[in-house]
Amino acid sequence: MTRFPSALAAALLGLALALPATAQLKAPGQSAPPGLGAPSGRAPAPSAPAPGASAPKAAASAAGKSATEAKENAARLAAAAWLTLLDRRDWGTAWETSAPAFRKSVPLDKWMDAVPKVRADLGPLQERTPANSAYKERIEGMPAGEYVTVVFVSKFAQRELEEVVTAVRGPDGQWRVTGYSPR
Repeated sequence: MTRFPSALAAALLGLALALPATAQLKAPGQSAPPGLGAPSGRAPAPSAPAPGASAPKAAASAAGKSATEAKENAARLAAAAWLTLLDRRDWGTAWETSAPAFRKSVPLDKWMDAVPKVRADLGPLQERTPANSAYKERIEGMPAGEYVTVVFVSKFAQRELEEVVTAVRGPDGQWRVTGYSPR
């Protein structure tokens, strides 16, 4: 697997964190494109309270887990939509829709020069599957907020790699890419 210069990876990570991919987003619970791990439309089965746990405490825990899962699903959709822009070679729209922190850390001219080079040897996308995601309220070097990092296993014509995309929830409630790292 090819290693990317750390400055370029950091710049791409910043770009991905700043990109709002709202055009292709669907609210949690709505159907999503195949392969994005969208909810089935059925409510999750309620979990039984843990032994010794009170019913209200268990319900609060289940509600918190459900809220976190909904945030992860929404961020996963935003990240996948943003990656679709890269797949289409729509570099400018990807940059414009990223989070402000991303755009600040990766100026448009540097983005337009770097991202085509990073993706040039991949070839067309054949398949992309979200492998895992993690919700966090703090990421080192970033202000406190709501972040979801999603790892996609992406198979391109020339090779397979992991694409790590971090999205941040903006003040408007929309998830925008603030970091991207192909590895």
